[in-house]
Amino acid sequence: MTLWAIRETARIWYASKKKIKLKTERAFLKQVGIFQNSKVAAKKKDKRWYKDVGLGFKTPKEAIEGTYIDKKCPFTSSTVSIRGRILTGVVLSTKMKRTITIRREYLHYIQKYNRYEKRHKNLAAHLSPAFIGVQPGDVVTVGQCRPLSKTVRFNVLKVVKKQEGGSKQFTKF
Repeated sequence: MTLWAIRETARIWYASKKKIKLKTERAFLKQVGIFQNSKVAAKKKDKRWYKDVGLGFKTPKEAIEGTYIDKKCPFTSSTVSIRGRILTGVVLSTKMKRTITIRREYLHYIQKYNRYEKRHKNLAAHLSPAFIGVQPGDVVTVGQCRPLSKTVRFNVLKVVKKQEGGSKQFTKF
């Protein structure tokens, strides 16, 4: 093990013991439109801009009170607006950074046999840091926005945690 690897593991161990959030980006991050070098003594310590995306979706508490900076977040960024389709699906994977994969199941009618068959589509969606602890199996509601990357065109708007334990109940998916 190299000296650099030993130092890195020690830093991560120390940060986990102290519960310090490690900054992952090297650049200075700030919200667009917020002037941070005011000469007048600021009455409000936290200058944070957020918005209501509309369509009956509430702004998460973490988006209002949090300190994260995400230029692709629909709640704290002025460059992303929700328009178009609103879809619901089950979280399949959370392995990517700030991106999740959603599975949408539906029925397709086969006219020849007068029957339905099950089909599914996978969909990539941006997951804002406002939603903490999303796990595979959770049901999420996503809204369409402008293309955020090559495959991502949706943003997570609401998360419903997977119910654990208890008796068997009817679930949508």
